Parts: sequence; C-alpha cells; structure tokens
Amino acid sequence: MTVPQFTVVTGLLVIAIGTFILSTPLCSSPQVGIWEALFTATSAVTVTGLTIIDVGSELTTFGQSVLATMLLIGGLGLMAITTFLQGFVVRGTELRCRLDRGKTLDEFGVGGVGRTFRGIALTAAVLIFSGAFALYFFGFKDITNVGERLWASLFHSISAYNNAGFGLWSDSLQGYRTNWVVNAVMIMLIVLGGLGWRVTSDLWINRNQLNRQNLSLHTRLVLRTTFLLTLFGGIGFLITESLGHENFFSTLDFPERLMTALFASVSARTAGFTNLPISIKTISDSGLLVLMTLMFIGASPGGTGGGIKTTTVAALMAATRSTLRGQDDVVIRKRQISDKVVLKAVGITVGSLLFVLMMALLLSITTNLGEEESFSFLEMLFTCVSAFATVGFDVGVTQQLGHFGQLVLIVGMFVGRLGILLLLSAIWEAMNRGKVHHKNRIGYPKEDLYV
Repeated sequence: MTVPQFTVVTGLLVIAIGTFILSTPLCSSPQVGIWEALFTATSAVTVTGLTIIDVGSELTTFGQSVLATMLLIGGLGLMAITTFLQGFVVRGTELRCRLDRGKTLDEFGVGGVGRTFRGIALTAAVLIFSGAFALYFFGFKDITNVGERLWASLFHSISAYNNAGFGLWSDSLQGYRTNWVVNAVMIMLIVLGGLGWRVTSDLWINRNQLNRQNLSLHTRLVLRTTFLLTLFGGIGFLITESLGHENFFSTLDFPERLMTALFASVSARTAGFTNLPISIKTISDSGLLVLMTLMFIGASPGGTGGGIKTTTVAALMAATRSTLRGQDDVVIRKRQISDKVVLKAVGITVGSLLFVLMMALLLSITTNLGEEESFSFLEMLFTCVSAFATVGFDVGVTQQLGHFGQLVLIVGMFVGRLGILLLLSAIWEAMNRGKVHHKNRIGYPKEDLYV
C-alpha cells in the first residue's frame, strides 16, 4: 500500500478497535451501544469533540483513559504514527521510500522518521504535563478530591493540546468562565498544539537569538496568521455579540466578555471547548458566521487541529494580492512561492468547500424527508463545518440527528482529519492499481480564459 492508503486503513483500524473497547462494560454504561461507541471513537481519533454521550457520566475512568489514548493517537498526528509504523512493514530503505515517508510528516528532506516522531512525542509530553500541573495547583482548586482533580487536570490538558474539545463535564468549561487561570492555560495549550511541531521546534532551536531572520518563512507565516486570526476573530465575535441585547453576552460584564470572546476565537480554530452556551438562541447569526469562518480555516500544518490550515489561507491571500498588483509570481516576505503550493492551496479550499456543502445538502435532504428533527440550514451548516474542521462545537444538533445524519458527521470528521487531498489520493491510487503511468512529455499551447 502507498502512504495515503496505509494511513486511511490504519485510521479505520484504530477507530474499529476503539469502538469495540468503548462498547464493553469495562469502559461504559449499558446506555452506550456500538453506535454511540463508534461515533465517540471516530470523534476521538479525529480529535473533533462532537459527542452523543456524556463522557463524564457514561464512561468509566478506564473508558475515559481509553478515550484520552485515542486523543493522543489522533492528535499527535495519525499520519506521523502510521508512517513510523510503516517503517517496520515496507521492504527496503531506498531513497524514494524515505522521501515518501518524510513527506507524510511534512518533512523537507530525507531525515529519519524516528527522530522526528520522538521530537513530536517529547514536545507533547512536556507541554501536556506542564498544563496539567498548572490546572491541578492553580486552576481546578474547587475540586476537593485529589484523584478527581488530578485526572481532570491531565485529561483536559491532553484534550486541549490535541485540540480535541472533549471534557468531563456536560457544559464543557462554562463553570470556569471567570477563572482566568483555567482560561489562560487552555488557550496556551490549544495554540501551541495548533501551531505544529515544526513551528515549536523552530522556536526552541532559535530561543537564544530569537528574531525574524533566524526563523523559517513557514514559522513566521504561521505565527503571524495565527495572531491575526485570534485577534480579529476575538474582536469580531466581541462586536457581533455585544450589539445584541437579548443574547448571552448581555448578562456579562466587559472583562468577562473580553475573556469569553478571546477564548471562543481560539477554541473555534479546531479546539471545541466552550465557556459559554452555543446555540442559535444564545449567539447571533453574525457571531455564528464568525465562528464558522475560524473553524473552516483551522490550525496550522503539522498541528493537532484540522481545517484547511492557516498557511493555505495565507497562500490564497498572497495570490490574490499578486493578482491585484498585476504580478506573475506569488511573493510572501520577499520569498517566491511555487505554483505547486498555490495550486495545492486552491485544491484544498475548493475540495473542502464542496465536501462541506455536500454534507449540509445530505442533512437538509433527510430533514425535508422527515427522517430527522427540523433544524434551520444555519444550524446544519454550522454542525457540518464543525465536524469537517474537527472542532466539536455543537448547537444542539448532533444528539438529535438520526443514524444517517450522524453517519454523515462521522464521514465528515474522518475526511476532515485526514485531509481531502490525501483521501482522494488514496482512492485514486486504489482505482489505478497496476496501471503504468508515464510522465507526460507533451506540451500544450496556451490560451487565455476569461474569469
């Protein structure tokens, strides 16, 4: 199997094993059947956070630990882990195989996969345990039971760093809305997990002489885009919700509004934790649109989040700027971006948009047929974007959907986590197995197209 095919098969295998384990009495209550376990396992491996069960009450402590393990598998990079495992099953260590495996890790070069994976795991361990330490001693001080506080701190730290959004309480983090320590720790873990190992590694290597010249273009672009999205997303959400006089924001004072808006802006980019109730009754339509935009963009390449990625949007914006200026090349920070990267960014964006619209279309059809509960199109579109971008925000739709609607979300979560291009590549290679492909040496004449 090729790397994309191996990744898809391994992802399905991990979900199947997780489904079986979660459905056993050792992990869950009798109310959790195979279907509920399948949805939860898929949401965990894809680090989405959408759930149709109450994790805190319907899963045992062992079941919650199994769930946390699946979050680590999916969050630390399903592709990184399967690539590491593939080194034991493929034959030969030719340069081509090493390049192929390295490409799956977003590795520019032929460096060893084992070293890269160890770096990813070490970085994750340090940040997760640091977050758990802060939450235990300074955040969840209201939990008197030492064991419960320790597990809550570790579980939420794992979930936050992996941008998963799973929590042990049915209202997520709404009970800690005014707790600045919990909000700050969760924001830091979400952002660091979403940046990606390449960025954190670059920052660590250049920690003694940190300036823009020493950092790579990828790191600078990710940091800048992340900062702007967080800033303008928080300001936009604060403005849209402050203008309403009958929504949830009207009950908060300004410091609480500021923290809530900042937390929502960060969490919307594939984390899924909430410190305010999210529904069409508590959030305005314009506020939901701001959240959908942030969800669709998502985190950064190599990070634990989903979405079309920050660098994809940056490449498209740079291409738009070059078009307006009449330039033939796409330039970012005095560096020319190859046409292949721009075409890939266009393919990811268009493919993702079409897939999300297809998901919403399927949900709307089932609603019209009377097979599902009646929801507005905004609710269905918001849920589809949340599933595909592996965010986990829910406006009260997921649990009320029938099995077909939930199956649409399951497929959307899986496709969104793997990436639309990787999945299409795996399907294309399977359909063309055995065929010999020769490089096309024919050059075609150029002709203008009016757009």
